[in-house]
Amino acid sequence: MDTTSREEQKRLAALRALRYVEEGSVLGVGTGSTVAYFIDALGAKRGFIEAAVSSSEQSSARLKQHGIRVVDLNSAGELALYVDGADECDPHKHLIKGGGAALTREKIIAAASKTFVCMIDAAKRVDVLGAFPLPIEVIPMARSYVAREIAKRGGNPVWRDGVVTDNGNVVLDVHGWQISDPVALERELNQITGVVCVGLFAQRPADIVLIGDSVME
Repeated sequence: MDTTSREEQKRLAALRALRYVEEGSVLGVGTGSTVAYFIDALGAKRGFIEAAVSSSEQSSARLKQHGIRVVDLNSAGELALYVDGADECDPHKHLIKGGGAALTREKIIAAASKTFVCMIDAAKRVDVLGAFPLPIEVIPMARSYVAREIAKRGGNPVWRDGVVTDNGNVVLDVHGWQISDPVALERELNQITGVVCVGLFAQRPADIVLIGDSVME
């Protein structure tokens, strides 16, 4: 699949996601290249939504450029809809996310939303998660300790050097895992002291996955 067709799939998925947005709602918005298409399409419908809760400073800036008000999740309460992309998606709509280092805020907003619509291109669809390195957000002083704990579990953690999350933390990208039970692995990794968030969205998977202009069955 060439780059042009992948970009077109992202754009089509973003346009289709607009169909799930209720007029006058407060919307959860994620981060990444597909979300950028979605924000631009949403911005063309000026005044359609009341406000957005954003998962990153990058998305917040883009929303504001389109005149969309950005509000804090604490004041928004439960959200009807969260729209985001993913780095990988398995047949059960379990996801790997965090390539843009916004995984913690993304996971919080997803948890606070009734419906999670995920937009991907076909290359992101896999049978087993893990070809894309699994991002894990970590408290800086715990980086080496968490890396050793991951290595004990057969993973190869690589520090994403030079990257600091919007929360002031660091990211370890874990290579070498074939994640056959993402729910169990997410639960286990969450128990390692110093881990802030794991880029597995399995305990709370996507509700709807859009691949281009089609809905994943």
